[in-house]
Amino acid sequence: MIVVRREQPQDVPKIREVNRQAFGQDQEALIVDRLRENCNSILSLVALAGNEIVGHILFSPAVVEGENGRLVGSGLAPLAVLPEYQKRGIGSELVQAGVARMRKGGCPYIIVLGYPGYYARFGFEPASRFGIRSEWQVPDEAFMILILNKRTLNGISGVARYRAEWAGAINGV
Repeated sequence: MIVVRREQPQDVPKIREVNRQAFGQDQEALIVDRLRENCNSILSLVALAGNEIVGHILFSPAVVEGENGRLVGSGLAPLAVLPEYQKRGIGSELVQAGVARMRKGGCPYIIVLGYPGYYARFGFEPASRFGIRSEWQVPDEAFMILILNKRTLNGISGVARYRAEWAGAINGV
């Protein structure tokens, strides 16, 4: 049985390791560390199999801004599961738990850059359908949004931006 809960301070080393193993590099783990240090409004959840952390998901502030205004929502990234625990529904449990918490907290939307076939099952759809595009040059179908509160989005469109910690990583800084 998998239990999903908020990150606790003692989880940090294991979260780093989960991200390193899941992505085969340190970049995502370093971004998570930077976000944890620089942003007090993240949602970081872990998945436990017994007492072992086997998965992690992070939601951090993101903004959509354009001619009709600016609206802060959330960006989902990274989502990581230890390789030996993948394809068991743990990532799905993390996404569902995180989306439920973001919805309950009043978040208007969540953006994600990822596999359309995976994230569509949670209600994500191409952000371009709402006149929203990524700050980065990415395939249209891979940049998605889940609208949690249509009233607050109300005509807001334009460029979606993750926090600067992500831009530095994407641009190789």
